[in-house]
Order: sequence, then C-alpha cells, then structure tokens
Amino acid sequence: QVVAIRPNRRISHGSITEDEEEEEDHDDVVMLEKKIRTSSMSEQALKVCLKEIKRLKKMPQSMPEYALTRNYLELMVELPWNKSTKDRLEIRAARIVLDNDHYAMEKLKKRVLEYLAVRQLKNNLKGPILCFVGPPGVGKTSVGRSIAKTLGREFHRIALGGVCDQSDIRGHRRTYVGSMPGRIINGLKTVGVNNPVFLLDEVDKLAKSLQGDPAAALLEVLDPEQNHSFTDHYLNVAFDLSQVLFIATANTTATIPPALLDRMEVIQVPGYTQEEKIEIAHRHLIPKQLELHGLTPQQIQIPQVTTLGIITRYTREAGVRALDRKLGAICRAVAVKVAEGQHKEAKPDRAEVGEGEDCKEHVTEDAKPESISDTADLALPPEMPILIDFHALKDILGPPMYDMEVSERLSQPGVAIGLAWTPLGGEIMFVEASRMDGEGQLTLTGQLGDVMKESAHLAISWLRSNAKRYQLTNASGSFDLLDNTDIHLHFPAGAVTKDGPSAGVTIVTCLASLFSGRLVCSDVAMTGEITLRGLVLPVGGIKDKVLAAHRAGLKRIIIPQRNEKDLEEIAAHVRQELSFVLAGCLDEVLNAAFDGGFAVKARLEHLNSKL
Repeated sequence: QVVAIRPNRRISHGSITEDEEEEEDHDDVVMLEKKIRTSSMSEQALKVCLKEIKRLKKMPQSMPEYALTRNYLELMVELPWNKSTKDRLEIRAARIVLDNDHYAMEKLKKRVLEYLAVRQLKNNLKGPILCFVGPPGVGKTSVGRSIAKTLGREFHRIALGGVCDQSDIRGHRRTYVGSMPGRIINGLKTVGVNNPVFLLDEVDKLAKSLQGDPAAALLEVLDPEQNHSFTDHYLNVAFDLSQVLFIATANTTATIPPALLDRMEVIQVPGYTQEEKIEIAHRHLIPKQLELHGLTPQQIQIPQVTTLGIITRYTREAGVRALDRKLGAICRAVAVKVAEGQHKEAKPDRAEVGEGEDCKEHVTEDAKPESISDTADLALPPEMPILIDFHALKDILGPPMYDMEVSERLSQPGVAIGLAWTPLGGEIMFVEASRMDGEGQLTLTGQLGDVMKESAHLAISWLRSNAKRYQLTNASGSFDLLDNTDIHLHFPAGAVTKDGPSAGVTIVTCLASLFSGRLVCSDVAMTGEITLRGLVLPVGGIKDKVLAAHRAGLKRIIIPQRNEKDLEEIAAHVRQELSFVLAGCLDEVLNAAFDGGFAVKARLEHLNSKL
C-alpha cells in the first residue's frame, strides 16, 4: 500500500504544478490582451491582434505556433504606434549645436535649419528624405548623429553595406521558421518612438542576390507618398513611417538605382580644403586625440604650421581620417616620452619655426596656474610642452610620403598646365606634346579614358582646320599639321587613370605651343571642354581645381565663361590672390595663355575672276 500511495502523491503534486502553470499562462494572456486593448495601435492592427489573441487562448502551449503567435503579439504591443518625442525647434540653439559639432558643411546645415523653420510653422510635416553624397571621411555619418541631437530626437543607424536580401528591409513572412521583422521595424522597436532619425549608411553598396533586391524594397520606405502605410511582411499590417527623418549616405550616386535616387534629396558633401582641415584638426581632432592618450595641452604643442605639413606631406585624402591617425601616432610618441620621464625635446631651429616658439610661450603662459599644481603630481620636466616641428614629424612619421604640388618654369614649347578633379581634391597636371617624322598618327599615353581621347582628337582637328589662320606649320612648313608628322601627347602620372572632357583647352594650348614654337606662360593653368567650332563649354569641380592651382603657386586661371557662378564658392582671400580669365571660345584661351597674345594672321585672299 505504501508503495502504491507514493506515486499518487507525485501525480497529484504534478497536477497541482501544471494547474498553477496554466493559471499563470492564462493570466499572462489576459494581461497581453489588456495591453493590446489599451495600446494606441491603428484600428486595422487592433483587429488583427484581437483575432490572434482569440486563437492563442484556444491553443495548447505545447504547439510550436503558440510561442510564435505570442512573440508576434508582444512585438505589436511594443511598437511605438503613436509615441513620439517633441522636437526642439529653437533655430539659434540648433545652429550653435551644428557649428560646435562640425566645421564647414554650410549647405547641409542650411537644409537642417530650413526643416526646423518649416516644422515650427507646420506641425504635421512629413520627414524629409536626404541623401548625403561625398568621399569617405568627411563626416556624413557623424553629421546624421548631430542632426538627431539638434532636433532632440532618437537616433538609429542601419548599415546597408553588403545587404543582399530584401527580407532585411521588409522582414520575413510568419510562415517561415525563425521569421523576424525587417531592420526598419526592428529599429523602431529599439528606439521606442515613431519619429526618430534613421541613418541608412552606405546606401550605394547594396547588392542583389537570389533573395531579391533590397534597393527595390527601399523604394516603399523612402517614398513620402507610400511610407505612411509601410507593410512589413512579419507584421502584415500597415505602419506609418511618415514622421521618420531618413538620412542616407553614399560615396557615389553612380551605383544607386535611378528610381531610388529620384526619391531622395541629394546633398553633395565635398572634401575639405587645406584651410578647413587645419581648423578641424585644432578644433576637434587634436583635443580628441589628447584625451584618448591621456595628454594635456601643457605636455604637447602642435602649431598650425606643423598641421599643414602633416596635411600636405603625409596625407592625401578628401576627409580627415588619415590626418586623425597621424595625429594619434604623434600623441603615442609623446606619451612614450612622458611615461619614461626623460624627454628629448625635438629641438627645432628657432629661426625656422618662427610661429612654433611664439605658440609655445603663449601656451605656457596661459597654462601657468594649472601647470604649477600639475608639475608636483606628474613630476614634469621643465621642458614642457614638447613642441612638434618638422624635425619631430620626420622622426615620428618618417620621411614625407607625398611631394607638394608646385608649378615649375615651362622651358620648352609643347607643355601646358591643366587642372584635374579627383575625389581627393583638385590637382595640377602637366600636359606634354612632342612631334616627330612619321605617317600622321596621334599617340596618347597616360591611362586615358574614352572621353579624354576624344578631347585630344577634337583638339587636333580644330588646330588643323585653323592652322592657316594662326600660321601653324609642321616641321616641313606645311599647314597640314599631320603631313609626314606624328604627334605624341602624354599626361603624367602614367599610373593614374584619367577621364573627362575638361582637359580640352589644355590639349589645344599645348599643341598650339608645339606647332608655333612659343612657350606657354608658366603661371597660367586652365580647364574647360571644347567643341569642334572652338567654343569652351563649362565643367565641374571648379572650386577644387582653383584651390589646387592656388596651392601650387599659380597666378592666372583660365576657366569657361559659364563657370563664373562657381567662383562664388571660393573663399574671398583665395579669389583676391588669383586672376581669372573667363573664356567663351578658344581664341580667348590662346590669347590669355601666351605672352603678348596669340595673334591671328589676317591674310587677304585674292579671288581670281573667272569672267
């Protein structure tokens, strides 16, 4: 009997436990239903949820679908259907925050302030869909975070680089095992409000695969006319995304599908000029690196002339990432000296680093009250702060990696200075031409693209058709420039791929110099597209090209007449130091490129009467 009773007790004990668990689960379901009814979800979503909760009540817990349905309902309750943060709309405060966080980027800041101003006048404004396009390292991602801080909104970043499955955007249907919502709905659940700032990072690096095209899935998300009823496959009910501020970032628009690009407002974020990089380094990068390495301004001093040396000789980039790394390397080298306690200060020639000594004295005097107390703690040697000059740069960073672009005296005919644009900024380019006896062939070297090759053919055709007018002859005195003559055009550096129409005027000037035997002015650089009629058409990248010419010490720049509007983007002090020649046709280009002009020889044609 004893043996028979024990199992009964166990069974009864077990049945009590199961009843308790069932009651707890029933209470949880009741609680979940209460949350659903009190939530502020849309009518359609509420209808779906109540239907699902009825099914859940009838379902035994052992069924796999029980957990799936419960997870779905919990997600629906957690989503911020009507919960939003209040925007900070003080434009003056917003301008201060943006200026403190980022130097330059005027177009971008202006657009954010415009949104704030309109938001003050209209409460239910749809969030704009912006796309920041620019080279790496110029601060596109960080400015998105700064915009969220300015508006007082939550911030969520979605990295799209390499995403090749449209389910990442739209989610999986609940019929699949392991289904889950897409990144948009997941992000909303994470931030807990329906009006965050969403940063869609690297939107130009989406990939296609057998699982679909995520760029096509983004069309619905980024369309203001559709995203008020965005339907995630997992939710299967519409969710309003119209209050979300979407910011996409990209390095180029070439790889973004046209339909997706059409839905976004593209704002170009250009690379920084040298002056802007110096300001960014001293306002943001150097203080950040000092804090990261546990140093203080009383221990290390980096003058502006040294920062300029790092920018021009050790980095070649549009952004400031490499500059940040070089400053970090300097701080690590100084940290070693400070930690060892035996500082061999990089002793500069005081005459060479004129500003450095002044900076050092200035910093030491300003820091005297703090440094007295600090000296006792850190046992600092009397030679503080360590002054970083060019000698110290060479010791820490090694020999300079890049030579500075400088103009050189043009000593022979057949050479002209052109201006090129790269994603890393502008550059000057020497175009060289030579001629030799041959069969009338044109040889082009320097890794040129198709458009640039066509520009060279255009230039030679225009010169051949105008050879008599300008008295241009080949070696044998013939006006047919390619008669028994080969021409070779070279564009250094040979390893760098080049393309684009803007070298047209430079090629014409170079060839005109070669056939006339006259030297092009050494202080003139030029850019512009040409036509067969001899017109000069506008080109892009004028700001970067002009700054490159200014850095190289050139004084006169020939640009297309229709590019005059682009000169407004250039700083006033740079414009004052340069003289600009606005050319509408090749006659004006040649007159400006040669000393004393490039005169047209007017010859009277004697017409013989046939009468």
